[in-house]
Amino acid sequence: MALSRRDLLRTAAAVPLSTLAMPAVLRSARGETPILVGSLHDQSGPIAASGTPMVESLKLGIEEVNAAGGLLGRPLQLVHYDTQSNIQMYSQYAQQLAVRDKVAVVHGGITSASREAIRPTFNRFRVLYFYNVLYEGGVCDRNTFCTGTTPAQTVEKLVPYAMGKDKKKVYIIAADYNYGQITAKWMQKYVKDQGGETVSVDFFPLDVTNFGPTISKIQAAKPDLLLSALVGGNHTAFYRQWTSAGMKDQIPIASTTFGLVNEPTTLNAAESDGILGAYGYFEELTTPASTAYVAKLKKQSPSIPYISELAAATYEGFYLWAEGVKKAKSIDRMAVTEALETGLSFDGPTGKVTVDHATHHVTRNAYLAAVKDRKWVVRETFPDAKPQDTAAVCNLIKNPRDNKQYEISI
Repeated sequence: MALSRRDLLRTAAAVPLSTLAMPAVLRSARGETPILVGSLHDQSGPIAASGTPMVESLKLGIEEVNAAGGLLGRPLQLVHYDTQSNIQMYSQYAQQLAVRDKVAVVHGGITSASREAIRPTFNRFRVLYFYNVLYEGGVCDRNTFCTGTTPAQTVEKLVPYAMGKDKKKVYIIAADYNYGQITAKWMQKYVKDQGGETVSVDFFPLDVTNFGPTISKIQAAKPDLLLSALVGGNHTAFYRQWTSAGMKDQIPIASTTFGLVNEPTTLNAAESDGILGAYGYFEELTTPASTAYVAKLKKQSPSIPYISELAAATYEGFYLWAEGVKKAKSIDRMAVTEALETGLSFDGPTGKVTVDHATHHVTRNAYLAAVKDRKWVVRETFPDAKPQDTAAVCNLIKNPRDNKQYEISI
């Protein structure tokens, strides 16, 4: 969809000037034209609490690289647009980054719907794209790199651990869009693999806040375990209502999304203690790289309540791109892509992250943890977890022109 001059002026008026870069006039102190790094993340709307730490992580990475001399002798500059938790804004700003701003790379998107709204634009205009979010898997696109975890890296570990030996009846609740729908299928697969039974699966739009009828259904079904893939601030209401209904100590919960924003401290201990989660990162990791990253990001942005995989994977996605530029000695899209495809790695806050050529996903550590006293306590570490789910359907070495999201047969 082409943007008219009126559209562009209206958009510019709607976005704070501090978020807009003006590439035609910006120069570094030494006169070099900056390399522009695009960012599309929600900083307002229902998903804002997820997007803000991701933007701040990009800013931190750019500041660090610039302090070390930039890339290719040029400084980096962030061009960020607040997508306002609005898919139309994602589409509009994606075209602006590609056509008007002419950025070298874009890091952006949070929900799968937002990713699929902008991915075709970056393919069309040949702008390299990084999606730094845990998701349901299956994206197979040589122009896209996915640095977050997939179900094979986390859900596969979480479900058996939560079920143990005696929790055979499982109830699933999830957000009603791609991520929730497909993750629920993975949950059902892993429940079945453990000899269990899924008694029901319920989906909820992101704006739902009343879970009373669903809690009554769960009480009637009497499962041994509840698996949750609820998303966003509105869905946090479920955990409060669950506790108020007296269910917290009756049926345990394991979630693929709880804690990605700041739920353990948003809720009180009675509402969150004991909930299980598995991600590519927890702020509570005590490795030197993790503690240094947390200290720097919180010094830069003291208002960030919690640093989850979303922020850490964004930081690492940025550095993987920077390593690709260094190796390619160019910001050219294909040169950087080919450099990344050599299996480039970055040692970041989550551990060692390595690009997988065949899928354009990453091999990374996964961690399983439980909430205690409003913090995560890591119980198990799974080194070098591979995106085996996406690898089952995607091979960009054999099919470099592939460009779609596969719904993996489960």
